[in-house]
Amino acid sequence: MGHPQKQWLDEREYLAREAAAAERHEYVGGVAYAMAGAGERHNRIAGNLFAALRAAARGTGCGAYISDLKLRVAGGRAYYYPDVMLSSEPASPEAIFKDAPCLVAEVLSPSTAAVDMREKLQAYCAIESLRYYLLVDSERVAVSYRVRAANGEWLSATLDADERLEIECG
Repeated sequence: MGHPQKQWLDEREYLAREAAAAERHEYVGGVAYAMAGAGERHNRIAGNLFAALRAAARGTGCGAYISDLKLRVAGGRAYYYPDVMLSSEPASPEAIFKDAPCLVAEVLSPSTAAVDMREKLQAYCAIESLRYYLLVDSERVAVSYRVRAANGEWLSATLDADERLEIECG
């Protein structure tokens, strides 16, 4: 996340300002944070992940979304722009956010890794519909992930370059 704006905003004010803003902002606890731009490697990784998930989700009732669609968490107390997410919520051309994804993926970069692995991990894992949280390393070929077990417990693991994760959403 970038630097906070000076003024406290309620959810409605944040959404109105974000709709008119030239740059994107994530919103946490009344404060809007300008987002830093992503580099080529980050974009390539996120794009490849989106393409793979979109192809795999065809015909399943799940939609794949890339970083320009907001994720609403904690009843509107926070909005993030995940790098990639899957959701079985009905598609709507007017939708500006999703709030019930089954999968969220973030591409780790030096400027975002700490937030992705702490703040967003906690916020995302509190989403009832979420079953998978993927953290894709942009510096080496590795993916760490959390998966929600049938009993609701979160399990952690890491994928290596030759491994695949079977995802069941929807």
